[in-house]
Amino acid sequence: MRFLAALHRDNRQLVMKLAVVVALMFGFGYALVPLYKAICNALGINVLSLAERQTALSAKGIADGNGQIDFSREITVEFDANARGPWDFKPAVRHLTVHPGELTQVMYEFRNVQDRTMAAQAIPSYAPMQASAHFNKLECFCFNEYTLKPGESKQWPVVFVIDPKLPKDVKTITLSYTFFEVAGKGGVKLGQAPGSRSATGAAL
Repeated sequence: MRFLAALHRDNRQLVMKLAVVVALMFGFGYALVPLYKAICNALGINVLSLAERQTALSAKGIADGNGQIDFSREITVEFDANARGPWDFKPAVRHLTVHPGELTQVMYEFRNVQDRTMAAQAIPSYAPMQASAHFNKLECFCFNEYTLKPGESKQWPVVFVIDPKLPKDVKTITLSYTFFEVAGKGGVKLGQAPGSRSATGAAL
């Protein structure tokens, strides 16, 4: 009986120790992403910019290759915009038909309708998800954060190419941008997308 009691006690202690380890691992995993973002912000590293620029390098390799356009296929690309704040944000066109491997440019329009300077950045998303690995951008305003004065309007280009290796069953791709305000920038001009046009007080 004493042996069984000691065995049960040891088992309970082991279970408690394992539970503590699991809890610590879960807590560390949960805190890892915000901790990483906080470190990147402190060091001035734009995490999204790094990832998107890496995609741009891949896209440049595709665009530089001659004879890569697949004229036998047509892909409908739909453009969407979501504004998480009091500003106007929309694509200049809602959809285009392109060939895989074909270099294409579209414009997105933005206006700060607030009475204060704001800093913001766009985050892209794709549908279907499997298309994201084949939608390559050479130029995109989502590479940087931007500061806009009250009433200031901008037009930003997106230059992209769809990888000819896109699965055959994908006929339509939706590119969506969500614009988030970035706090604590103090109205400092952070950058301007190549090819962008700016106007203060002009309506889109």
